[in-house]
Amino acid sequence: MKIQPRTVTALLLGFCAAHGALADDAAQIERGHEVFQKWCAPCHGPGPGKPGTTALAALYKGAKPAPLEERTDLSADFIKLYVRHGVSIMAPFRKTEVSDAELAALTAYLTRTKR
Repeated sequence: MKIQPRTVTALLLGFCAAHGALADDAAQIERGHEVFQKWCAPCHGPGPGKPGTTALAALYKGAKPAPLEERTDLSADFIKLYVRHGVSIMAPFRKTEVSDAELAALTAYLTRTKR
């Protein structure tokens, strides 16, 4: 069976596009990690003394992980809702604090296990 040059070209272009998309995803996820460390980890990171993590541990009683980075059930819409509107004692974050681009990166980071 002879492979046509057009087929090889199409396959190579598809591979390059997919590789570029993966690189973009990795960069977005890394940026999201940075956003998480700056804005979220002080309250929602692992370990003692994190009020968000402590509150979620009390709420879920071990049924779900309390640190947000360990969760696999968070959707992008859920994250955006809570970041922009707050909940309980968590204040909302304005776009001047967490930009839409940073919020998109954060959602990419926190939902990365679903990809």
